[in-house]
Amino acid sequence: MSMLQVNDLSIRFGGLRAVDGLSMTIEKGELYGLIGPNGAGKTTVFNLLTGVYAPTEGSIYLDGEDITGKNTVDINRAGIARTFQNIRLFGELSVLDNVKVGLHNAYPYSTLEGILRLPKYHRTEREMNERARKLLDVFGLLEFESLYAANLPYGAQRKLEIARAMATEPKLLLLDEPAAGMNPNETGELMDTIHFIRSEFDITILLIEHDMKLVSGICEKLTVLNFGQELASGATSDVLSNPEVIKAYLGE
Repeated sequence: MSMLQVNDLSIRFGGLRAVDGLSMTIEKGELYGLIGPNGAGKTTVFNLLTGVYAPTEGSIYLDGEDITGKNTVDINRAGIARTFQNIRLFGELSVLDNVKVGLHNAYPYSTLEGILRLPKYHRTEREMNERARKLLDVFGLLEFESLYAANLPYGAQRKLEIARAMATEPKLLLLDEPAAGMNPNETGELMDTIHFIRSEFDITILLIEHDMKLVSGICEKLTVLNFGQELASGATSDVLSNPEVIKAYLGE
């Protein structure tokens, strides 16, 4: 059974079909890329997969479960987590607390238990702190746990956003342009981090990226979007050498 099965997915905004009949299959454990020129509909696909938008047509299956049209909370609980092209951390919260935000699915306690500081509250907070610190250690961020997230260097903020997403224990991790704004050294570290996440957590990863060096270096398969439609899909080397894909990127 595939991890993600997208069937004839479409969405219209007025007269515009931002995504038009997209079908895509991602197998468990794959590192898959979704690429295309600016405005091709890539982030819209992510918004459909995560419940920000409901599709006009088509279906989405995660590990065999139909998640079409579900809300963002239910989709996250089903096993999809994401990062964003523009980093969306809680800048005035500590690095540790940013990761703890992602633990809400696994460590619940009631509002009353929190207000009254009942034993379950203290026990749950200890467990959350321990789990969050383990994740920060995995990403090399433990030494920064007490800093405000806004005070981290840019590359570390990217890692923190991924760590927060991983705190939800996803089956499928969506990375939206994770290398945006990074210098070559930071991009190299990011590639190592993505490889590490896939092997350490046995997770499936779908990423949007414009950095073709990163895409060719880590993605096993690609789907190319152009004007909301699939232009090409398949093994990375085959797709990147496709004349139609080259034409779409060069604008010839």
